[in-house]
Amino acid sequence: MARSNTKSLPATLSLDVSKYPKLSPAQVGHLRHIHNLAHQPDGEWSKMGAQEPLQEFLDAYRYQLATMAYAVGVTHYHRLPALRSIFRPLLRQLIHKMLRREVWSYWFTTSLGGVLTDPSLKKLREPWADPVVRENIMYSGHLLLMTSLYGMLFDDDEFEKPDSIVFDWNPMFFGLGRETFTYDNRSLQAAITREMERNGWVGVCCEPNVVFVVCNQFPIIAMRYNDSRDGTDKVDQILTKYRAAWDKKGMVSSNGLFVDMWMVKQDFIVPPRDIGWTAWAGTFMNAWNHDLVTDLYPKQVSGFITNVDGRVRLQPPVVANHFRQLKAEEASATESEKLRESVKLAKAEIETATAPPFPYTKPCFGYVTQWLSELGQTELLDGLLAYADENLNPTWENGGLYYPRNDTPFVFADKEDIEGVKWTHISPFCGNAAIGYSRLNVKDGQRVMYEKPWTREHLASTPYIDGLDSFSSEHGVSVLRGFWDEENQALILTIKGWDFDGKLCPEAVSVEPAARNLQAGTWAAYVDGKLFASAEIKGLPEEVLRIKVEVKRGEEVDVVYVKADYGANGHANGHIAS
Repeated sequence: MARSNTKSLPATLSLDVSKYPKLSPAQVGHLRHIHNLAHQPDGEWSKMGAQEPLQEFLDAYRYQLATMAYAVGVTHYHRLPALRSIFRPLLRQLIHKMLRREVWSYWFTTSLGGVLTDPSLKKLREPWADPVVRENIMYSGHLLLMTSLYGMLFDDDEFEKPDSIVFDWNPMFFGLGRETFTYDNRSLQAAITREMERNGWVGVCCEPNVVFVVCNQFPIIAMRYNDSRDGTDKVDQILTKYRAAWDKKGMVSSNGLFVDMWMVKQDFIVPPRDIGWTAWAGTFMNAWNHDLVTDLYPKQVSGFITNVDGRVRLQPPVVANHFRQLKAEEASATESEKLRESVKLAKAEIETATAPPFPYTKPCFGYVTQWLSELGQTELLDGLLAYADENLNPTWENGGLYYPRNDTPFVFADKEDIEGVKWTHISPFCGNAAIGYSRLNVKDGQRVMYEKPWTREHLASTPYIDGLDSFSSEHGVSVLRGFWDEENQALILTIKGWDFDGKLCPEAVSVEPAARNLQAGTWAAYVDGKLFASAEIKGLPEEVLRIKVEVKRGEEVDVVYVKADYGANGHANGHIAS
C-alpha cells in the first residue's frame, strides 16, 4: 500500500453520514452489559442467578447466554455489519461461557426423569452426563445455533473442526473419574437430527418425555446456516418431515396459540395456558415459517397485550385469559371495560384458588418483546419498552444497561387506576438479555438472516473496519455506526468516547481504525468530513488503510473511507466534493 498525494483530493466530504442510522444510548448500553457479564471471571455469575437453584427453569444461564449471543448476532448483521473486530470476540466469549460445566451439568440429574414430565414413571432412569447425546434440546439446540452463527457471521471454522466442542465431566466428590465428551458443530447437528428421527420428526425432547415447539426452532435456524456453508439442503429435508409430523399432531391449539408440548409416552398434547412459549416460538419460527406466524399473530396477541387509552401493557395470564373470554362473549364492551372486569375476575380466581401456584414465573415480558421486535409491531414494542423504563427499574452499571431481577409476578393497582394490574416480574433472562435483544433486533431480523446468511464470498469481498474493541477499557470508545455502502463505495464509522463514569473514562483516547478488504484504487479517509489521509490500494488481502484518531470523552467522531478514483466504467465511485 502506498500513500497518495492528498493535495489532489477534495478537502471535504459531501456524503451525508447522518442518513445512516446509529445505535441509541440504550442499545449501546445493552451491548456493554452483555460484554460485562460475558467477561466476568469464570465461575462468577453476578446478576445471572435464577429463580430455580439447579438451572432447570427458563431463566437459567443457558437461556441468558444464548439470547445474548442472538442479540450480538442481529446487531452485527443488521446494524453494525462492518464491525467484525467488535462482535467476533464477544460471541466467542459467550460460547466459552456456554461450555462451562455450571451451564450444562444440570443435565445429569434431569436425565433421571421425573413425574412432572412423565406421570407414568415408576422408577428413575439411569442418568448420563453427556448433555447433548440424547434429549436436552433446550441446551444442545442453543449451542448449535450459537456455534453455527459464529461460523456464518465470521467465516470461522473453529467449531467445525473435530473435537472442538468439549464437555469435561469431572465433579470433585462424585463419579468414578473424569469423563470427556467431544463433538464439533456438525456432529452435534447429527446428534440432534438422530433424536428428531427417534421421535418421529416432531422434535427433540427438552426434559425427558416432553417435546416443546419453541426449543426446536433454534437448531432449525442453525442447520440453515450450516447448509449455506456446506452447499447442502439438509434443513429443507428435515422441515418437510417436521411439518408433516406436526400436521398430524396439531401444532396450533383451538385458541390460536402454539401448543405447549407433546408428551411422548402418552402421545398427549398439552394445551397452552399463556402467551409465553407462543411468543418465544414465533420470534424464531418467523425465520422459516413467516406466513403461519404472521397469520396467527392477531389471534395470539389478543388480551395478552392491551392498549387502553394509549397505555400498552402486558397482562398476567390470569387477567389475559379472562379478557380473551370476555372479548369472545361481549363484543360491545369497550377495551377499558373488559380490562376492568378481567382484573376483577382474576382477583376472585386468585382469592378462591385452593392449589398452590407454580413456584416460578415464566419470563414472558422478554419473550413478548422479542416477538414484537421480530414482527415489526413497533407501537406495541415501544409501549412495553417505555413501560419497562418507567416501572422496571432500568439500571446502568459500568456503561451497561439492564433491568434488575424482581421475582414478584404482578401487583394489583389502585382501584382508580385504569390499568388495574401492574406487571412487575423481571427475570435475569429478561433483564440481562431479552429486552436488550428486542431493542437491537429489526423487523424480520431472524427471517432475513435465515434467507440471506452471509457467505464466504460475501465476507471475503466486503470492506470492514478492524482494530477496534467497543467494550475494552483499553480503547474507551463506543461504536455507533459501522456500515459499508456499496452504492457510494463508502465505509462509514462513528465512534464516541465513553462518558458513563468519569473515574473509568479517560479525557481522550487514541484509536486506530483500519479499513480492510478494499478494492484496488485510490482511497481517502475523512474525519468529521475533512480529508485526513489517503492511500493507493492494490487490492491485496493483507492491505489495510489505518489511521489514528483522537476521541474525547462524550464526543462523537465520524470516519469515512471512500474510494476516490474512477472505476473502469468511467463513473465516479463515492461522493467526494471540495
